[in-house]
Amino acid sequence: MFPRSVESVNSHIQSSVEIALDQAVASTDAEALVGIDDVQKSLNRSRASVYRYTNTDPRNLNPPFNPRKLNPEYRSDQKDPLLFHPNEVARFAKDVLRIKEVTVEVLNSPSTATQQMLGSILEELRGIRSHLEGLDQQASDFTELRDRQDRPAA
Repeated sequence: MFPRSVESVNSHIQSSVEIALDQAVASTDAEALVGIDDVQKSLNRSRASVYRYTNTDPRNLNPPFNPRKLNPEYRSDQKDPLLFHPNEVARFAKDVLRIKEVTVEVLNSPSTATQQMLGSILEELRGIRSHLEGLDQQASDFTELRDRQDRPAA
């Protein structure tokens, strides 16, 4: 069903824009996380030792925070890859491994087709919104002209 009034169209577009922005932010947050390979390179440790450091439990998908372990981000499925926040990797390197100089560099990955599509949808929604706001302004101008009392009678 399509909304009938300009205000309902505006609120529908605003909620669509907010959803698209939330998805874009979520994908940006996911990109900021690093995988096992990146942790291995930044800590200069073997892949096996990184897995030994990691706070995982076969019986518990998301075990509670352990300050002596490298704590991965929340996972919704056992098959999801282990991802780590760069700050957690830096904390683990300083506090547990006693590495003095820690630099965790997160490089932005090239934008995916999904991100490009979301960006173009967002731009189109913004254009539609500005157009509808212009129509709403024109409608209120017309209403003011119609309600004027000083116009000549027909």
